[in-house]
Amino acid sequence: MRLKPLGQTGVQVSQLCFGTMSFGGDADEATSGRLYGACRDAGINFFDCADVYSSGAAETILGKLIAHERDELVITSKVHGKMGSDANSGGTNRRHVARAVEASLKRMNTDRLDVYFVHRFDDTLPLEETLRGLEDVVRAGKVLYLGASNYAAWQVAKALGISERRGWSRFDVLQPMYNLVKRQAEAEILPLAKSEGLGVISYSPVGGGLLSGKFRPGVKPEGTRLSDNSMYAARYGEDWVYEVAERFTVFAEEMGVHPVSLAVAWVGAHDAITAPIIGARNPEQLAPALKAAEIQMTAELRKEIANLSRTPPPANDRLEDQKG
Repeated sequence: MRLKPLGQTGVQVSQLCFGTMSFGGDADEATSGRLYGACRDAGINFFDCADVYSSGAAETILGKLIAHERDELVITSKVHGKMGSDANSGGTNRRHVARAVEASLKRMNTDRLDVYFVHRFDDTLPLEETLRGLEDVVRAGKVLYLGASNYAAWQVAKALGISERRGWSRFDVLQPMYNLVKRQAEAEILPLAKSEGLGVISYSPVGGGLLSGKFRPGVKPEGTRLSDNSMYAARYGEDWVYEVAERFTVFAEEMGVHPVSLAVAWVGAHDAITAPIIGARNPEQLAPALKAAEIQMTAELRKEIANLSRTPPPANDRLEDQKG
């Protein structure tokens, strides 16, 4: 497992990051422990979490698992989602950010978070309010680096400008969705990250299972996210994505590799991506994702795979300027 620099932070992270969304939900505590152990055995030192994952249980489980080797790991969490019924139990105002950090640190039994993400843009507040709250927790030593998840490029750019002007800690890491059928990040987010020296840990490299080899037009196996989860069903509801999934599966089979391994490797080979976030419900599901680190993804192979899907138009929509 290769190590890569996380943007301009100087921190070295594994080329794959494990996302713990399944901890305390699809994966019970024992299964979570096996997933964690498999990741560590493979060389992963980077684990992504969020306070809302299993209503805090994911953080609690992860905290127990990392206790004996905390200083060897890079750990993230996120703030935004509601963590209770109280009207002030969510969002990204200074009050909630301060309370949410304390709660995450307590659940994880750690003194700091290496990266703290805003889970999504809060359009109910001036951006300065969110950034000041984040600056407070950095100055207090509770957070080392800041990140933005699910932000548009203009929102990140605006935040960077405010932080520069105010002398506050800036976003150092981005976490967008990115996979073979969800490539909007290529238009502005990934170029912005390269330009500003930001690390990128993208999520959903297998498209919620779409690119796992199980799906094709008219075939949606039961017991999967795409069949059982309304959010994923809506996200990947267009017919063309299943056509891409079928072409991709055939391509992977002809290469003699598991589609999951190839899907993750394709994402990780983008020059703006630091580490794709992989996830799993059990060790058997995790195994092919870990194998992605063994695939040699040349520029030619990556382009060939990209051609199986739709390339998003350039940000200015001038198709005549798009490079081949």
